[in-house]
Formats: sequence, C-alpha cells, structure tokens
Amino acid sequence: IDALRTVGAGINAIMRGADKGVLLITHYQRLLDHVKPDRVHVLSAGRIARSGGPELAHELEREGYAEVG
Repeated sequence: IDALRTVGAGINAIMRGADKGVLLITHYQRLLDHVKPDRVHVLSAGRIARSGGPELAHELEREGYAEVG
C-alpha cells in the first residue's frame, strides 16, 4: 500500500506537468485510488469500447466489464 502511494504520487507529478502526458494501462483499481485520471478508456477487441471521466473507472469496479464491448 505504501508503494502504491509512492508510485501514484510520482505518476500524478509527471502527468500534471505542462509538457507531459501519461498513458497508464491498468486493471488495478487500487492504483487508480492514488492516480487521478483525466480520462478513462476501455479497450475491447483492440478498439475503444467506451470512454468517460474518472467515474467510469469506479463504475467498472462496481459493475464489471460484462456490459462493455
């Protein structure tokens, strides 16, 4: 848990830089508890099946991926 906080803080610091961008690929909600994404995209069969804001990650955690793609 301490390592997740450290990694999350580092990712947040990088992605908030004016000349930086981060593409973070994860299925791990606990990491997203520390990294606050601007956008969330769900890939299914190599395509973006759904997009949204940070609330989409929470919805997927609650409801799963069955309804996506």
